[in-house]
Amino acid sequence: MTDTATPSAEPLRDLPSGRFSGRETFQQLVRDAIATAARDGWQEIFISDAHFHDWPLGERAVVEALQDWARSGRRFTMLACSYDDVIRRHARFVRWRGTWDHIITCRRSPAADPLDLPSALWSPQWVLHRLDPEHCVGVTGSEADRRVMLHETLNEWVRSKSAPGFPSTTLGL
Repeated sequence: MTDTATPSAEPLRDLPSGRFSGRETFQQLVRDAIATAARDGWQEIFISDAHFHDWPLGERAVVEALQDWARSGRRFTMLACSYDDVIRRHARFVRWRGTWDHIITCRRSPAADPLDLPSALWSPQWVLHRLDPEHCVGVTGSEADRRVMLHETLNEWVRSKSAPGFPSTTLGL
């Protein structure tokens, strides 16, 4: 990934631990995380970003990996200020989201400052946290304290700073 990322311990042999920098590196880390989730059977994925405009969610390989990952008993949570960019930029993902609505929770926080909302991918096994979304600088890792702290932050946003959003279908009148 980057010169500053170091390999993490098994079974996350493919996912680095350490600092990362750059949009392409960030996007590849997201691709690799989703592929690893499918391969290793992660039970839960939580993604958060103000708008998801530079996430590779609409790419065929990412949606195929999500399809391979999705099954009963899995949970996928999304948190955003707005889902407009997701709808506009990630059509494959939007279709996948509609199919798997029963395992997906989407929350939105429209009044949040986009710079305050965490830009992150969390799982019980590994996390990616963009500390500076504008410049795509952040950290990754599987350390327990890193995973716990990010999970608590994301849960606080879900509990007290967001509401349901991004319905899987829109009903016309």
